[in-house]
Amino acid sequence: MITVDELKFDEKGLIPCIVQDHYTKEVLTLAYMNKESLKISMEKGLTCFWSRSRQKLWLKGETSGNYQHIVSITADCDGDALVVDVIKDGFACHLNRESCFADKIYLSEKFKEFSVDLLYNELVGRKTEKKEGSYTTYLFEQGIDKILKKVGEECTEVIIGAKNSREEALFEIADLCYHLLVLMIEMKITPEDVLKELEGRHVVDHKVKQQKMK
Repeated sequence: MITVDELKFDEKGLIPCIVQDHYTKEVLTLAYMNKESLKISMEKGLTCFWSRSRQKLWLKGETSGNYQHIVSITADCDGDALVVDVIKDGFACHLNRESCFADKIYLSEKFKEFSVDLLYNELVGRKTEKKEGSYTTYLFEQGIDKILKKVGEECTEVIIGAKNSREEALFEIADLCYHLLVLMIEMKITPEDVLKELEGRHVVDHKVKQQKMK
């Protein structure tokens, strides 16, 4: 652990802060803090920045309600930049985006990224901007009953696949995950919501308690 006084602020008394989502690790924004805003952030557990355009302290979410609850603040090896890990309320960007970093200028085909969040957002697009011939769009058009029917079918296929081989189980689990994401979108449940639910459960302890009660 180091102290605020050990950090290296620039000639204007500022230090850059990379803010990232605690659950997805997505970079949300780049902002700046001075000593006062950093201390306020640590005292409140909420991000407080120095606005260079307005030349004043800025408690993120004070007007929008999109507060950022701080999990940790980490300095780089030179002590002149910070990473702030947060759990956010609402959008991080003033344009009502999840992240300020949304406009790609280059994407390698060789190292193209993939994540559950990217797939989720792509599936959301099939619901909001219907694409002709898309199976996902078809499911959304058919509605909740059709989606639930498919989830039930995929659950059964996972069980059968798991009895046969690892490869077949893997294939069917992927199908189930896809249909679960479609169901989540239909019910306005995000991957972050699921992670928060799991984080709050203490699943292992709960199972131990259940076994002791038997």
